[in-house]
Amino acid sequence: MSDYLLEVNDLRTYFATEEGIVRAVDGVTFNVKPQERLGVVGESGSGKSVTAMSIMQLIEPPAGQIVTGEILLNGVNLLGLDEDEMREVRGGRIAMIFQDPMTALNPVYTIGNQLVETILLHQDVSRDEAKDIAIQALHDVQIPNPPARMGEYPHQFSGGMRQRVMIAMGLSCNPELLIADEPTTALDVTTQAQIMDLMLQLADDRGTAVLLITHDLGVVAGFCDRVQVMYAGSIVEKGSAAEIFENPKHPYTWGLLGSMTRLDEAQQHRLLSIRGAPPSLIDLPVGCRFRPRCDFAIDMCQDQLPLLRDMQDGREAACHRAHELDLKALAEAGEAATG
Repeated sequence: MSDYLLEVNDLRTYFATEEGIVRAVDGVTFNVKPQERLGVVGESGSGKSVTAMSIMQLIEPPAGQIVTGEILLNGVNLLGLDEDEMREVRGGRIAMIFQDPMTALNPVYTIGNQLVETILLHQDVSRDEAKDIAIQALHDVQIPNPPARMGEYPHQFSGGMRQRVMIAMGLSCNPELLIADEPTTALDVTTQAQIMDLMLQLADDRGTAVLLITHDLGVVAGFCDRVQVMYAGSIVEKGSAAEIFENPKHPYTWGLLGSMTRLDEAQQHRLLSIRGAPPSLIDLPVGCRFRPRCDFAIDMCQDQLPLLRDMQDGREAACHRAHELDLKALAEAGEAATG
């Protein structure tokens, strides 16, 4: 019996376009333990959301296809399930919260109707019981006067309230895994922290594991146990949140950290930027995919793709120089020289 709730092995999801094959997810392997919080971080186009959509099997053929790989939920390969079986998994055992709740909620049905139908689909209860569960779910996400709000439509809710409804819908069936894809992107800064705290507290209360997808390392800093960083369809670094924030081993991770404001530092540091732009997923660079933007590239990087390697401290990094580079020390030395 595996110790992992979810295991993704060598996942490759490609899209056929007129310009060529887009390798959106290209050889991704990771796992999630029961009740764990795993953060997936990277720029737009790095493959984060496509990985989540692949897990939920929401990739639309023939343009999009999962070419190879395994997606195991408690040892069962989801790619071997038919659509009826997969429909029971979606929402029941794995729930997903999308970036924009207005597109995820149906505008012509009331909030209550959508919650009740979701509960009826995945739980063996009567309609009256489902209604009671839905009202309690709205109460849990701190929506005032839930019985009255059950009869209202999505457009009558603010953005933050709609996202609370999505959390209620996602957790109403007590899933084993919650995938949150940029759940606070459409919200203002003051609301973001409230939604994150609420979502993760409710997940903890239910014993639900969370796969949190974001482009912002700051969001995962206080919420995740482990972090994996994605770039150009692949994972370039994995490790505990504490290790990655303290001393990252991949130059791309360091670039993301350097571009993030830090409120816990006594002195303000100069914000960095990663030069250039992410590569085309149709025409990926030979060798290391980050090489054109990397300040530490060597000859080997031009023709050899670095694979994830164990760093002997519980993390992995896909960099030819990961064992020799101390990015934190180099940055501190540079700041001292320019200071």
